[in-house]
Amino acid sequence: MIDVMKVSKSYGQLEALADVSFHIPKGTSFGLVGPNGAGKSTIMKILSGVLLDFDGEIVINNQSVTKERLNTKKLIGYIPQEVCLEETLTAKDNLILFGNLYGLSGKQLHHRIEIVLKQIGLHERAKDKVTTFSGGMKRRLNIGCALLHEPTVVVMDEPTVGIDPQSRNSIFSIVNQLKESGSTIIYSSHYMEEVEQLCDSVALIDKGTLIEFGRMAEVLERHSKPCIFVAGDDISKDDLAGMEAEEKGNGYLVYTDQPLFSLEKLIKEFNTREKQPHRLELYQPKLEDIFFNLTGTQLRDQ
Repeated sequence: MIDVMKVSKSYGQLEALADVSFHIPKGTSFGLVGPNGAGKSTIMKILSGVLLDFDGEIVINNQSVTKERLNTKKLIGYIPQEVCLEETLTAKDNLILFGNLYGLSGKQLHHRIEIVLKQIGLHERAKDKVTTFSGGMKRRLNIGCALLHEPTVVVMDEPTVGIDPQSRNSIFSIVNQLKESGSTIIYSSHYMEEVEQLCDSVALIDKGTLIEFGRMAEVLERHSKPCIFVAGDDISKDDLAGMEAEEKGNGYLVYTDQPLFSLEKLIKEFNTREKQPHRLELYQPKLEDIFFNLTGTQLRDQ
C-alpha cells in the first residue's frame, strides 16, 4: 500500500531524515516511534502531502505523493499532533466545515457526519460548542474530521497525548475498527505500549535515521534476551549473585542464558541473605527496552 524509498529532509543545516525506507502492507497498522526531534512528524507530513520539498520517493497505492498529489491526498486522513478545530463552533459544525474541505456536501455529508459522530462517541454532544469539550473529546473530534471522506490511509500523529483513559480506549477502538474495515493505519506515539498493542509492524527512528523496522513479533523476537526481573525494598545489586544486571524502574533486570537455573540461584542467594523480593519473575523485553538498548536514550529525551 505504501512504499517509502530513501526519503531525506533537511531544515537548513538540520538533517531531519536521512535515507529512510520502509514498506507498509494494505490493511495493517504501522507504528512509528522515536524520541522528540527524531523525525516522526516530518515523515507524517511528507506522507500526508503537507511537505513536498524532500528527497526520495513515496508511493501510495501505486501513486506518487509528489507527482499525483491531489489523488493521493484523497486517499489520506491526516490527524496532526496539534488539535485543529474551530472551538467557537459546535462539533457538528466543525464536521460540516471539514467535510466541505473534502468536497462533501448535502445528504452524503450529513450521512457521514452521523456515522462519524457515533464512531467517535460524540453523537450526544453534536450541538455543543467545542469550547465545552475536554481534551480527550477534542482529540476524538479531531480524528472524526479526518475520517469523513472514508480515507483508505489514516495518519495519526500522537493521537493520545494528554487525554483521559476513556478517550484513549475510545481511540484504540477506532483504530481497530478502521483496521477491520481495511484501512491502513500509520500510528506515531511516545507511548511504546500503545504501539506494541495496536500495531502489526513498527519502525524505530532516532536522529532522522531508521534504526529498526519489521513486523512487531519479529522485532521483539530479534532483540529478545532471556532475563529476570527482581524488585524488593531491601534488594540491591550486590544481592544478585554476581549476575549481569541493570536497573529498571524500582528493580533490576538480570540477564542470563539459563533463566530457570538463574531463578533458582537467586532464590538461594536471597534465602542466604534473608532478603524478601516482592517481585521475582521471568521478563519478556518490550519495545521500549529494545529502543533503549539500540540508542541508549530514553524515549522522551531530546
